[in-house]
This record gives sequence, C-alpha cells and structure tokens, in this order.
Amino acid sequence: MSTAILEKLPIKIFADGADLEGIIDLYRKPYIKGLTTNPTLMRKVGVTDYEDFAKSVLESVTDKPISFEVFSDEFPEMRRQALKIRDWQENVYVKIPITNTRAESAIDLIRDLAAEGVKLN
Repeated sequence: MSTAILEKLPIKIFADGADLEGIIDLYRKPYIKGLTTNPTLMRKVGVTDYEDFAKSVLESVTDKPISFEVFSDEFPEMRRQALKIRDWQENVYVKIPITNTRAESAIDLIRDLAAEGVKLN
C-alpha cells in the first residue's frame, strides 16, 4: 500500500514494537501517528532495563504520542509506575491493563490516574 493511501485513511496508525532501530524507522514515517510498546515485547528482544530503553526511544520520539505500559501486577505499584512513566516526557501515554493477572479490575486505578491528568490508553 502506498504512503499516500495510508496517509488518507480515516484512522490513526500506531506502530507497536520493541526494537529501537525499528521504532525510530517507523517514527519517521508520516503515516505513523504514534507508537506503543510493552514489557512483553521488550523481554522478547532482550531489553533488561525498561526505563533506560524507554529513555533511549524518547531521545528520538519527541513529537508523536508514545505509550509505555506499567509492568506490575499490584495496583499500588502500577500507580507508582504510572506516575513515574508520565513524567518521562510530554508525549508519553501510560498503558494500564484493564485487569491484573488475578482478573481484578483496574477501573478504580484508571479513574484515579485520569482524574490526576495522567494521559492513559
């Protein structure tokens, strides 16, 4: 599909990945409107320091939305991580899973973080 066609689609295309070079390459494409990654993808490519990797990405990704996910399964720690991730850069969004691995709802946490102005997805 051509770039011109992709740019005219009535949707925003976000690229998902955990390879630094791949993320930067996709970031440069005009039809990519934002980026996202997650701890599982990062582990698969051998990332061992989540924050260092994220900050390396953010050196290049400065003007498009980018999402980083919390990796804790406990809500108090998710909250702490979300507040830390939020502060990394203005274009950062925080991904919160709707439930933890015990199927406990994260709705209260999501509501609280949103009320505090944390950009979520």
